[in-house]
Amino acid sequence: MSVTVNIVKRAFKYRFYPTDAQAAELSRTFGCVRKVYNMAHAARTQAWTRQERVNYNQTSAMLTAWKKTEELAYLNDVSSVPLQQTLRHLQVAFTNFFGRRAKYPRFKSRKKSRKSAEYTTSGFRFRNGQLTLAKMSEPLDIAWSRALPEGASPSTVTVSLDAAGRWFVSLLCEDPSIKPLPATDTAVGIDVGLDHLLTLSTGEKIANPRHERRDRARLAKAQRELARKAKGDGANRAKARRKAARIHARITDRRRDGLHKLTSKLVRENQTLVIEDLTVRNMVKNRSLARTISDAAWSEFRSMLEYKAAWYGREVIAVDRWFPSSKLCSACGAMQDKMPLSVRTWTCDCGTTHDRDVNAAQNLLGAGLALTVCGAGVRPQRSSPGRQSAMKQKTPRREP
Repeated sequence: MSVTVNIVKRAFKYRFYPTDAQAAELSRTFGCVRKVYNMAHAARTQAWTRQERVNYNQTSAMLTAWKKTEELAYLNDVSSVPLQQTLRHLQVAFTNFFGRRAKYPRFKSRKKSRKSAEYTTSGFRFRNGQLTLAKMSEPLDIAWSRALPEGASPSTVTVSLDAAGRWFVSLLCEDPSIKPLPATDTAVGIDVGLDHLLTLSTGEKIANPRHERRDRARLAKAQRELARKAKGDGANRAKARRKAARIHARITDRRRDGLHKLTSKLVRENQTLVIEDLTVRNMVKNRSLARTISDAAWSEFRSMLEYKAAWYGREVIAVDRWFPSSKLCSACGAMQDKMPLSVRTWTCDCGTTHDRDVNAAQNLLGAGLALTVCGAGVRPQRSSPGRQSAMKQKTPRREP
């Protein structure tokens, strides 16, 4: 009997330092990618108003025709691979829109959109640990901060420039080292919060590092300096913008590093992880809590937890957002009528004193396990204490 081994594709991201010629070539490529994307987007939008659909093959034919015109002849000066890839990305965006999985695609902005270009195998050469892109004579000067998997050969390469002026290259490779971990019988409920980033059903509390607060004064000063600069493309404004962007990048890097370490630890130690299905995009509309919620990065935490669980053979269960985990007594199942946020500890009629967050995590764990055992319903009974229920959403949404 043959066993099918699924090899995970994983992106390895590195910083690199281009020469002046390479930076100029990549900047031209970014501009051409944005131009082709926007022109194809406009063509598809116009067709949509006529109740017609344009697919990737048709936009590819349009690209060929655009290159032959005098006005757009400069598209021939850059590699054709990133231009074809941006048409494929646009196709995916419209497919998701028609499938009601995303909003209508937006045009790319010169100042706000991410500057990136994707190369497939025909658009780059990777030999002896050196990466050379199409239209370039020299390999990129990459800072190899970690080794690629042994014998790895990238299938796609994505080059990007962030707002802080840092150049990155991402190599998508098969990673045979990622295999399911040995199964265990451990399960944990996870309640996210602001005073503590996470509270586990075991009683353990993970402190909220509040990365944004640590640099808030420095960021505010940089943003005031940026606001005083005259709007436009002036050098002083660009310098002030990069200064503020570097602070934002430092905050983001620290936050992402902490979340990676935390999610990896949770996935290694637990077979089943139960979380709450929060709608963060609605919660950040609360102006008094928006900054703190955004800094906690609950959505990014969940995303990392899900794809790492898929990698290592673990299970993530998301309990319905309306499940009253904070109001229920995890000892007897009785529900309190009200539980304002100011109440951090409370005593049930059965005599059990609860820490609000630990009790919520324990209720989430019980609700998640109830579903795995018997496929319980979505919400508990509200009139009397008893066995609780949950909703499971365990399909991972993406790979890095």
